[in-house]
Amino acid sequence: MQFASLEAILDFAIEKEGEAVEFYTGLSEEASSGAGKMFGEFAAEEKKHRNMLEEFKSKGVTAGIRDYRFKWISDIKRSDYVVDLEYRPGMTYNEILMVAIKREEKALKLYNDFLSHEESDAGKNLFRMLSQEEAKHKLALETLYDDYMAKMGD
Repeated sequence: MQFASLEAILDFAIEKEGEAVEFYTGLSEEASSGAGKMFGEFAAEEKKHRNMLEEFKSKGVTAGIRDYRFKWISDIKRSDYVVDLEYRPGMTYNEILMVAIKREEKALKLYNDFLSHEESDAGKNLFRMLSQEEAKHKLALETLYDDYMAKMGD
């Protein structure tokens, strides 16, 4: 996918963050109290990302990213060994976590793919930032998954 401008990149990313807000909000409303709270926190994170991107769009990417701290996020690759799942009501907690992990994995891959094709410095930095944010979510979800499965004896 090619973008005609940095604004088009931002519009696309804002839309994707909005979809993530809806996904996690829906999970927070359906899940039990503890899991619901956790998914609500993920929805809030995605809202922060969407708001940040909207601010970049109005004030400029270069100024907004200047204060962003890039760092390496490790990948424990738990999702590499699982087939894609579609969310459906009534899924178990570990299945819901895996759906969420796979969503973050796909977003991370998408932004890394865009990064590899982007030519502008501002666009590259934007995709690096988006990739890092998705990697953080993926790691957090994979850690929750591993901890849950360990409690279950896996």
